[in-house]
Amino acid sequence: MTTEHTGTDVNLIGVELQIGGMTCASCANRIEKKLNKLEGVEASVNYATEKANVTAPEGYDPGLLIAEVEKTGYTAELPTPQGSKTSDSEEGESGEDAEIRVLKQRLIGAAVLSVPVIAMAMIPALQFDYWGFASLVLAAPVVVWAGWPFHKAAWANFKHGAATMDTLISVGTSAALIWSIVALFFGTAGQPGVVHPFELTISRTDGLGHIYLEVGAGVITFILLGRYFEKRSKRQAGAALRALLELGAKEVSILRNGTEQRVSVDELSVGDEFVVRPGEKIATDGVITSGSSAIDASMLTGESVPVEVAVGDNVTGATVNAGGRVVVKATRIGSDTQLAQMAKMVEDAQSGKAEIQRLADRVSAVFVPVAIAVAAATLGAWLMAGFPVSAAFTATVAVLIIACPCALGLATPTALLVGTGRGAQMGVIIKGPEILESTRKVDTIVLDKTGTVTTGKMTLTETITAEGVAREDLVRIAGGLEDYSEHPIAQAIAAGATAEVGELPTPESFENIEGQGVQGVIDGHAVLVGRETFLADGSIHLDEHLKTAKQAAEAEGKTAIAVGWDGTARGVLVVSDQIKPTSAEAITQFKELGLTPVLLTGDNQTVAEQVASEVGIEKVIAEVLPKDKVDVVVRLQDEGKVVAMVGDGVNDAPALAQADLGLAMGTGTDVAIEAADITLVRGDLRAAADAIRLARKTLRTIKQNLFWAFGYNTTAIPIAAFGLLNPMLAGAAMAFSSVSVV
Repeated sequence: MTTEHTGTDVNLIGVELQIGGMTCASCANRIEKKLNKLEGVEASVNYATEKANVTAPEGYDPGLLIAEVEKTGYTAELPTPQGSKTSDSEEGESGEDAEIRVLKQRLIGAAVLSVPVIAMAMIPALQFDYWGFASLVLAAPVVVWAGWPFHKAAWANFKHGAATMDTLISVGTSAALIWSIVALFFGTAGQPGVVHPFELTISRTDGLGHIYLEVGAGVITFILLGRYFEKRSKRQAGAALRALLELGAKEVSILRNGTEQRVSVDELSVGDEFVVRPGEKIATDGVITSGSSAIDASMLTGESVPVEVAVGDNVTGATVNAGGRVVVKATRIGSDTQLAQMAKMVEDAQSGKAEIQRLADRVSAVFVPVAIAVAAATLGAWLMAGFPVSAAFTATVAVLIIACPCALGLATPTALLVGTGRGAQMGVIIKGPEILESTRKVDTIVLDKTGTVTTGKMTLTETITAEGVAREDLVRIAGGLEDYSEHPIAQAIAAGATAEVGELPTPESFENIEGQGVQGVIDGHAVLVGRETFLADGSIHLDEHLKTAKQAAEAEGKTAIAVGWDGTARGVLVVSDQIKPTSAEAITQFKELGLTPVLLTGDNQTVAEQVASEVGIEKVIAEVLPKDKVDVVVRLQDEGKVVAMVGDGVNDAPALAQADLGLAMGTGTDVAIEAADITLVRGDLRAAADAIRLARKTLRTIKQNLFWAFGYNTTAIPIAAFGLLNPMLAGAAMAFSSVSVV
């Protein structure tokens, strides 16, 4: 994918490359450095999205960029254009899905084969004659086949003079396998009756009586488990974009020569007029040329109140026509539409969000080369001191085995498994380990109003009657007429009336006046329900009592509907979005966690402040357009705040992706859920406080695990290097470190 923009001296093009073969953040750094060495090229490589964003002079051959990446030992390709299908996608499996499927197969195979190997090594009662050879048959496929991605990555890194965690895994497991083969075939480990009792005695043996197959098989299995969870969480990165693009209409009724033709939305051009009937999605951004209606934009904006539109008003693609038939003239199509721009914002926010490097990866950047250097130094020192080759090799293998990141492989996934399992019970879904670090530093929580602090659904909240009118009559008659309207406000009144008085009367006649209200005959009364001006047109005027009540409701940001029959105003019905009963308690919990709550909404300032005061929020940012929500989050981040965002609408998706921590209400749209880091299944704002508390505790557990895991390694490496720890005890120590982590 390429985009053009003009620089000061030369036209530059933006090229996006899909990168393959990266196993950790250091891979991304190496590719980035390599690309930035090219003349005129600026590159940024994101490990999370597996993409490189490159700026190069106009006319620059992308093939040169791809070749440079391949020289570094990775793959690169230009992304497949949207809409085009490969044979893979036609069969329903993408490259990413295939990669996860193969990884899962390796993990299952490794786990099945490793369990008996580890059991035999640790339980002397299971060590029958020639059990070592049985272990070799089971462990060799784990180390060679299941561990192949690590060996391949280690070799690629070695060729370019680099060492990563893959190098340590590959060298350690290969050394354990090779030494075990030597011990079985040329030493005493393969003789009948040989057992490995679990003992703490330290002896300077030649090591050829011991095998370490359980170390090789166990390490590979545990690390594969961690990689599998990592790949699955990264797979979600593009899901928000797919969900966003799925929102759009697939077909459209175009007007050609006065007749309607049903065609694919791809055939729509700027200037075409198309028909949208009640209940249909608007195909693309445009302006109304005929008819009037109410547009339900809740899928896109999260705001519950439908917007009244008429000739000359702009409408947005993917919103739903909730009222009458309208004709729309297309003004923007494809990548220019608001929906496509939102998708781009989500992608930019995800790509721009720095990958939070795992603690294990950070330390391993230093730990891995040091461990390999110590192992090499150990071998040289023992040989120079005149010890036999077998003894020198024994000490070296002990160093590599004790340095092998078995416990590191467990530290993150096990804590994550327990944390996410507990989270699921509480209605909190955490997407991956990298999210947990965000929660520790969060100090500001931005709350979308509609659907998050409030229910997001219009409800009949107040009934004001004129003098001499029974409340039940007002609700029953107005509800019976509104029940025949498709308008969401009318449906809210009808639902409220049914709940209050039961079965509603059937109108003898009914007429919907677009943008004004409804009129009809019920129980012999000529009834009008709608705007005050609509009743005034029928010579029905509100008295002072009703007028005051209506103005008071509107001042609080609520919607007031006038009702009259037989030439007289009978009452006012107030409809509003209700605050969730648990929201105020949730705000208190946020403050206890040290967070500053901020209310963010597209509604007017009055409504926003009313809601904020009821739940206990001091800071309000109102009248924000959907596309500007990201800017609000960025502005807060620029002020030095670490921002969590809670939302539920499609318009929240870019802001959720941009925030340091995104939390989506599970009752909201799929797009918001996919863009967020944490999903709150309950739709209860208190779950956000639970999520932050749980994530912080899980992170603390991971840190403790990593501390103990590294503690074992760093303490035991010198002991092994001086020959005070034979490899069997090194394997046992690693197993014990793994158990302590779990």
